[in-house]
This record gives sequence, C-alpha cells and structure tokens, in this order.
Amino acid sequence: MADRLRLVVFDVDGTLVDSKAHILQAMGTAFGRLGLETPPRDAILHGVGLSLPDLMAQLVPDQSLQVRHALYEGYKSASLAQHESAGEGHHAVFFPGIRELLDRLRGDDFTLLATATGMSRRGLDRIIAQHGLDGYFQSTQVADTHPSKPHPSMLHAALAETGVVPEDAVMIGDTSYDMLMAKAAGLHAIGVTWGNHPFEHLAAADLIVNTTDELSTALTHWIEDRT
Repeated sequence: MADRLRLVVFDVDGTLVDSKAHILQAMGTAFGRLGLETPPRDAILHGVGLSLPDLMAQLVPDQSLQVRHALYEGYKSASLAQHESAGEGHHAVFFPGIRELLDRLRGDDFTLLATATGMSRRGLDRIIAQHGLDGYFQSTQVADTHPSKPHPSMLHAALAETGVVPEDAVMIGDTSYDMLMAKAAGLHAIGVTWGNHPFEHLAAADLIVNTTDELSTALTHWIEDRT
C-alpha cells in the first residue's frame, strides 16, 4: 500500500524556539510604560500560547478593556523594538536538536509540516526568516486569524490546507492549550517538557517527551504506524 500524507504540526514559542527571555522583557516593558506592576514570571509563561488579548485578560482580569488593549499594543511594540535594536542578541534560538529534526522531517516526501502558534503573522514570519525556514511549512496558522488556543480552528485550517485527515496528523506543543486543541481536533498529541508548562499540565497528551531525541524517536514510530 502506498504511503499516505502525514501532517506534523508544531507550536513555536516554547516548542521550537526558546523565547522566554524575549517574552518576559517585552512584557515588563509593556507593563512599565503604563505604570503597572509586571505579573510574576510564572504567570506570564503559563499564558504563552494564548492569543495576546486572551493572555492579557488572564494576567490582569480586573483591568479595563482599554488598559488590556494598551498592554497588548505595548507588548507588540516592545517585542518589535527588541528585534530591531539589538540584532542577533534578541533572536529566539532553537532548542537543542530542533533544527536537525525539522530537516529530517522535511526530507520525508510524505510528511508535511505546519505551525499552530499564538504568535502573530509578523512574529512567525520573523522567526522563519531568521532561521532560514522558508519552504519548510506547508501551512502556517497564527493567532491573527483564529480564536485563541485551545479552540481547534488553527488545526482545522491546517488540515484543510494540506488535505490530511485528523488521524494522520500530530500536534506537538509545550502547553496544556496545545494538548487540548489537538484533542478537540482529533489529532494525536505529543507534549514536550522543555517549554512553558510543567509536566503535570500536559496530562491531555497521548505522549510526553523530555528531549528532542525522545521526540524524534516518537515521531519515527508514529510515521512508521502510518506507512
């Protein structure tokens, strides 16, 4: 029987790239400009993966919509300024082994790649350009045009764009939002522990891995089951 198309969907922040320092700095700038106390580090990182409006609502539920909007815009402005002002020093870096994994998957004719991220289109395009990933992803879903995770809209769109059925697709992410989104869309879910949510928050995953070597092995087995 001929191979059928498979789809591997990646979250970005906390899964592919380590952007913690960048996120925390930009968040501190946004809150500081409004004279507000920056939320605790753990609270900020726990919300990574949500769309920015949902993240601000989670961080400062008692603030008005106007203040949340100002924080949202302030974060975007600070994030862009960081990238433009200091060049390579503010580039998000791949977690160890991720580039090699992406290269291997890209070399498989029957495996397609996609992203489903809480980042903006501009932010994702910047990551793709910085790391030379043009052409790697057949579908790039971002927060600009979808409800926030864990709503499955991004995964539905990725499946529609690639023509892959849910049972032949897997979502890889570092947060509970990624795992719940995958389950809502009928995808296999692999949680990674090197990102923003601790192990216990990944309980909805079908499998949890601690290293990129473990992830690579898991994906090899998953692909073999579909050939």
